[in-house]
Amino acid sequence: MRNGKTCFGVIIGTRAYFNSELAKDVRKQLLKTLEDGGYEYIILPEDATPTGSSSIETREDGLKVSKQFREHRDEIDGIIVSLPNFGFEIGIINAISDADLNVPVLVQACDDENDKVDLDSRRDAFCGKISVCNNLYQYGIPFTDTTLHTYSIYSELLAKDIDKFAAICRVVNGLRHCRIGQIGTRPLGFNTCRASEKLLQRYGITVVPADLSEILFAAQKISDDDPKFKAMCERTCNYAQVPDNYKEKLGLQAKFSVAVENWIEANDVQAVAIQCWDSLEQNYGCAPCVTMSMLGDKLIPAACETDIAGAVSMYALTLASGKASALLDWNNNFAEDRNKCVCTHCGNYPKSFVQNDLKLGPLGVLGRTLGKINTFGAVYAKVTGGPFTFFRISTDDPKGCIKAYLGKGEITDDPYGMDGCIAVTKVDNLQQLMKYICKNGFEHHVAMCRTDVVDILNEAIETYLGWNLYVHE
Repeated sequence: MRNGKTCFGVIIGTRAYFNSELAKDVRKQLLKTLEDGGYEYIILPEDATPTGSSSIETREDGLKVSKQFREHRDEIDGIIVSLPNFGFEIGIINAISDADLNVPVLVQACDDENDKVDLDSRRDAFCGKISVCNNLYQYGIPFTDTTLHTYSIYSELLAKDIDKFAAICRVVNGLRHCRIGQIGTRPLGFNTCRASEKLLQRYGITVVPADLSEILFAAQKISDDDPKFKAMCERTCNYAQVPDNYKEKLGLQAKFSVAVENWIEANDVQAVAIQCWDSLEQNYGCAPCVTMSMLGDKLIPAACETDIAGAVSMYALTLASGKASALLDWNNNFAEDRNKCVCTHCGNYPKSFVQNDLKLGPLGVLGRTLGKINTFGAVYAKVTGGPFTFFRISTDDPKGCIKAYLGKGEITDDPYGMDGCIAVTKVDNLQQLMKYICKNGFEHHVAMCRTDVVDILNEAIETYLGWNLYVHE
């Protein structure tokens, strides 16, 4: 990031015997599109190479770019290669390989116009792009293609492809350097939530553990006149309706929220998995659901039942969409409609995910055994209709890999009379998906976000992360 914005290293490829004005025009429009989209960029000065327009041709030109990129290594999130004409792959491949940034690469090339193919006007970028991509393949450098093989630099597709590429960069770079908090141990009855820290670490995902007692003791030490505690009480009341008969529990819940947020900040954690079942309720006296819900709306995903892989899945969706994600159970059939499923959790959905008013109350299932007064903090909500993306990773120890599945569907407005957070979903060929989940040892939890980011995650995983991925159709 640069100045808090996604930053791209920009390469303009050219060949000297093509009209240099073509490169000037492409540079000007590409940078305008980046600026209009709110992006930062790093590019050579226009006069840095013999061909001008920041365009590069030779190995020496490429080394000038690589030196510049290395100087901005901590800022550059991805590299955009633009070909106003055929381009000369030697300069481009040396720029990228010598910089060795290990970030996503987008290759874009410009259309020729049928009435402008004389020697002063032709581009041949259609052909040149194949050569550049061939070199990237030879050097083992993964890259992303544009929607069409070539198009005009003035096409609206350029901005769309850059926005999609920015999201791919967020996912790849975010997951390669993320820290996932683990608050508490995995509950005894949830073998399904086991995950391999070593396999996650192989891809740059660090698990940061904390004993639940650390958080509870920190919460108990918070005084009633602590400014953060007072602010959290106000935030919670503004966030969701608190029934009068549970008002006395609000303080306990708010102190837990403050303790968790303090720990997340102190440990530079991007997502968290919390032991919500059932030591917290028995030994502290409240449920963590609203804490997790509010974290989600701050774009810090929070997974139930210490589901570390679930938290990673949620974080991937949040990176891809820029929006809150939720963790749900594939929980109930919907009568005999075999493409519908009721997805639910006790009550931790972010408010923006639900897109509806929230009410707080006790947990349904645990409330019957531990007492309603000890399980206050659950979010009650029915998710409103609309599209969603579902995603799940799992660490497969016997195979030594990370595997995942991905797809999309619709959340319907069908009523369903169950407590907690409810989402009635419709997914094409749902029975096939359930067979895949069961046969391949996936967990009952699934992460979701309320927009279509299937193509973004597919590209990030298939091209850059190298996980075993099933995309459901």
